[in-house]
Amino acid sequence: MTHNSPETETAEPADKDAKASLPKPDRRQAAMPVLEELFRLYPHLFGAEFQPLKLGVFQEILARNPDSFTREGLKTALAVHTRSTRYLQCVAAGKMRHDLDGQAVQEVAPEHVYQALVELFRRRQLRSPQDLSAKLRAQLMTAFESSGLSRQEYLLRVQPNDEKTTALLEEALEASTQKTARHEALRRAYESSGQSLEDFAEMYGVPRHEVQAALKRQAAAD
Repeated sequence: MTHNSPETETAEPADKDAKASLPKPDRRQAAMPVLEELFRLYPHLFGAEFQPLKLGVFQEILARNPDSFTREGLKTALAVHTRSTRYLQCVAAGKMRHDLDGQAVQEVAPEHVYQALVELFRRRQLRSPQDLSAKLRAQLMTAFESSGLSRQEYLLRVQPNDEKTTALLEEALEASTQKTARHEALRRAYESSGQSLEDFAEMYGVPRHEVQAALKRQAAAD
């Protein structure tokens, strides 16, 4: 992963490099006129609410606006944009990637969601006296479950490369495995009970929503 190929110039997105440092202040300042022009042209992408950018959007912006941007100026501006905290937040949320017309066209890859979550954690932890590891662990579990990948497939995609986040990811995956087993046990017990959902939940002291989640998981698997 390098800092020289932002997502908009190649097939490798800038948010893939979630450990990239924030651009230096002078670089951000130099990028402002280009970012302001991008906001004017595409407020649905660069305005009050950011959207993940489709892969290859760099070339599309240049093609549509050949007289508005230099290649290097646009590259720098998009690097600043895609490494901003606000942009990483929309990637971490798993929003769809959008094209220049504001249409949702691509899913954000699981590894990009992961990398955005880890980078946001790193930035927030630097400013917080509290340990935010538990929050990241919960977010990673949600991201894994949303990916639809197996544990092995997910690990191959995200490839954690530092000790702390590797440990947190392993904990998140283990918690997800235990949750899946618990839901499977709940589902089987419910289906063999012959009781209503409300009666079953009350008898076993299980929240109704957890039984519903177990049934929903099975329905999705079917």
